Amino acid sequence: MARNDLQGTLDLLILKTLSQVRSLHGYGIVQHIQRASNELLQAEEGSLYPALHRMEQNGWLSSDWVINEGKRKAKYYKLTPQGRRQLAEAEQSWEQLMKGVQSMLRFA
Repeated sequence: MARNDLQGTLDLLILKTLSQVRSLHGYGIVQHIQRASNELLQAEEGSLYPALHRMEQNGWLSSDWVINEGKRKAKYYKLTPQGRRQLAEAEQSWEQLMKGVQSMLRFA
């Protein structure tokens, strides 16, 4: 799979996560992806934070620094209206990819 495909998949997972939980810090996003996928998917922090930064620069996410219960600062991310549109496009692209893969598997 090409790097852009992997990047697009990570984007989709992040956008979908934030569409379901509204606002979450990076580690919380990692945990949600693992839990929601029954531990089948894992987002590595080394890939996650550059993706979050890029997505924020693209206007898909906004963020706020929050002091949590442990009195530590954490950056919480949430989806913007532009991010919701991007999520819809990413879901549609993913569905097309899956249709293509399923067709190929039936053909082979």
